[in-house]
Amino acid sequence: MIDELLGRASLKERIADLEDENERLRNRYEAESERRSDAVTARQEAEERQNRLEDRIAQLEGELERREDDDGELEFRRHERLRGGRLEEVLDRLESFRTGPEGALTASVSGAVPDDLSEALGERARLLADLDACLVCADDAGLVSVALEPPLSPDLEATWSDRFELEREWFAPAGRHAVALVRADLFALGVYDGDERVDYRGFESDVKGNHSKGGFSQARFERIRDDQIDDHLDRCRAAIDEYGGERLYLVGQRGVVDTLAADVDPLATAAVDATGAPKSALEDAVRSFWRTDLYVL
Repeated sequence: MIDELLGRASLKERIADLEDENERLRNRYEAESERRSDAVTARQEAEERQNRLEDRIAQLEGELERREDDDGELEFRRHERLRGGRLEEVLDRLESFRTGPEGALTASVSGAVPDDLSEALGERARLLADLDACLVCADDAGLVSVALEPPLSPDLEATWSDRFELEREWFAPAGRHAVALVRADLFALGVYDGDERVDYRGFESDVKGNHSKGGFSQARFERIRDDQIDDHLDRCRAAIDEYGGERLYLVGQRGVVDTLAADVDPLATAAVDATGAPKSALEDAVRSFWRTDLYVL
């Protein structure tokens, strides 16, 4: 049953047929060599045919072996991280796609896969379980089948249309907004108009390292460090309050980001690995945040 599902059975039958034909040619060659005066010519023809068959058998056996080694695990056909011009190029292509009414499906996926999407993707819908919140574009002819992980995850129900439902602001900065980077000992906030920074504030706080030094007991050391981080987060909240804008994206060290997000209510958060001084770390953080992962299903 498994051989039939994976296409192995037909390959095995084809190999057996070719081996039988190979044996018949060998017998024919041996008989003709004894009976006919042009045995040399017949032998050459038979040997050439035999060589071709043996090559074909080896090819089919190799394909069979690869299929037998395949345990049925699905993989993405391709993964690419998109930024800048490359991101715009890919979005342009997706936005230019046109089909008949209700031929293009766009859906947000975070957890359970919508029924419409499961039917459109078949078994490859299982791949979406490996992703965080993503946006899927697929058409009813199977020409397009991709998942996108944008910085901003839209809450979009499965929608059939004559085109894919995409908004550029899900993928790239637009209008006036702020990106705040926070670590346990560092804060940087940039105010942007599109992708141009128009204002900035950053600072570092004196926070002890992760390990006790200088004779402190571990418990006392941790209390002092926690108090220093709390003071640092108070400074961060004050800086964000000074910004006062509605569109705020908060990125940085995951635990610290989650703590601060409960008070400042950002539009989106993300864990990013940004090191160095505040201004350079902010540049790295913004670049890391405004990216989109493309997965071909």
